[in-house]
Amino acid sequence: MTVIDPETQAGWAPETEEDGDDMPLSTRLSIADTLTLGNAICGFMAVYFTTTGVLIPHLTGTEDGGMARHSAAVAVILMLMASVFDLFDGLVARKLRASAMGAELDNLSDLISFGLAPAYFVVTWGMVASGTDANQRVSVVAAVVVLLAVILRLARFSCVTLRDGIFQGMPSPFGALTVVAIVLLELPFLPTLLAIIGVAWLMVSRVEYPKPRGRLAVAMLSWIVLSMGMLAAWALDAPGGQLLLWTGCSLQVVMGAMIPLFATARRVNTFRDNRRESRAEERAAQLP
Repeated sequence: MTVIDPETQAGWAPETEEDGDDMPLSTRLSIADTLTLGNAICGFMAVYFTTTGVLIPHLTGTEDGGMARHSAAVAVILMLMASVFDLFDGLVARKLRASAMGAELDNLSDLISFGLAPAYFVVTWGMVASGTDANQRVSVVAAVVVLLAVILRLARFSCVTLRDGIFQGMPSPFGALTVVAIVLLELPFLPTLLAIIGVAWLMVSRVEYPKPRGRLAVAMLSWIVLSMGMLAAWALDAPGGQLLLWTGCSLQVVMGAMIPLFATARRVNTFRDNRRESRAEERAAQLP
């Protein structure tokens, strides 16, 4: 039954279940989208803990080594949790229904967790550990380079179609965690700066990285959980916690350096094999 408003003469009908089904997909959140939003929340909270537990105590002169260590560890653990959400939202989207705005939500969340959060971590490191105004300014430039690299990488990912199973350029979660690992190693300023810029370059490079699926996804998840444990041991000042942190950060940096080398070597070998096959086919075609 349609009810007519006497003043507007406009028709009104109660919303039925069929009307709800006509809601565009872009306005509905799927399970994968909720995981993506969890990614964004973790990135924002990482910035929060970096500010309140590391930067503000340093600026006010009330820093306590234990508190700064605890807050820095929590911030990095939150970035690791964001990478877990990022890993699972893709898996869930492939298994279940993905909303029409899933890809946009994923890019925006990745920008917060793997662009803003690590760049802000680099800025904070520059202010807390660099010691001089010039180094602080240079660290800000390095942070901007990281942020721009993530922005460019996410934009390229949205508009470039690649073959299934690969990424072009270091994935932003892996790049963000590598940048943070470099900072936590507490190397001299210049090597740290160059390593951070190197990671930013890898994120916008054309080096091919495998997508985390199957065993690789399990290995990545295991590594993230192990990294959380090492960070927790370091934050709680457990025996050997500093050594565990150094070992974990070193392994992260080594993986960040070795994967491009293996990927490049694999690509060169594939190119050589294809050339050999094409030459063999040409020779076979020339035979009577």
